[in-house]
Amino acid sequence: MVSPLLADLFESHRAHLLSVAYRLTGSVGDAEDAVQESWLRMAGVHQSEIDDLRAWLTTVVSRICLDHLRSAAVRRESYVGQWLPEPIVTTPSRTPDPLDVVVRNQDSRMAAMVVLDALTPQQRVALVLHDSLDVPFDEIAEILGVSADAARQLAVRARKAAAKAPEPVPDDVHDQAVHKFLAALATGDVVAVAATLHPDATFVADAGGTTKTALNVVAGAEKIARLALGLWRKHLEEPGLDMGFAAVNGQSGLVLTDPNSPFGRPVRVLGFSVRDGKVWAAYDFANVMKLSGARLR
Repeated sequence: MVSPLLADLFESHRAHLLSVAYRLTGSVGDAEDAVQESWLRMAGVHQSEIDDLRAWLTTVVSRICLDHLRSAAVRRESYVGQWLPEPIVTTPSRTPDPLDVVVRNQDSRMAAMVVLDALTPQQRVALVLHDSLDVPFDEIAEILGVSADAARQLAVRARKAAAKAPEPVPDDVHDQAVHKFLAALATGDVVAVAATLHPDATFVADAGGTTKTALNVVAGAEKIARLALGLWRKHLEEPGLDMGFAAVNGQSGLVLTDPNSPFGRPVRVLGFSVRDGKVWAAYDFANVMKLSGARLR
């Protein structure tokens, strides 16, 4: 039985564990399940067996997440279209939530999460645990079931891939670029929209076959401008949906909600990454089954 003191200590680590689990799985639901499972495992261990509770829980959560990653790889094989990490969508007026702490970390920005999602499960665990949490390679090796040298090489390869993501920009720079993009969309002018996009811009949509959107990654400012204008017109004409701003993984994005649902259920989310003052990537989250991380009220 867990003592009240140990239960309080666990709660003090919950936000940290949730942040680790989210970066490891890219799924809010899987991250929350992993944290809850770590609580159950802690309850089955005598307190004298735990020297450092935070480190012990981090290891347990990492093992659980590694299993989640392996099962997710199977799910992706039959997934229709592109697969994106689940977004964390928040608004300032909400009741405080551990997810608020997760999105304060720049390592949880969507561009960084997309890069993590492209890694193998072992690479992902090695990178997150070593580079973000300073976990020694011998401990990472034990979690992965490999040698310390192999764990080190997994982190090196993962680090090279992670370097492809742009550095997060300050919130005001991000906001300005996104607002320019949206203002251009409102004009209906393809040239104006394209001018707000980075020359290397990409548009990635995750719908899982549930609604119409681009199945493949769209690259190039003009192509994205035409696609974005088409989606913009479609949603303006679609009755019964509200469009508003929200933070997507800590920085401004758009959310479409159904005001007739009991909790204003989000049906679509748009997130962005910015580079050189322009929109570098747009992420279209159109599969409602992957919006459990949208906490709007």
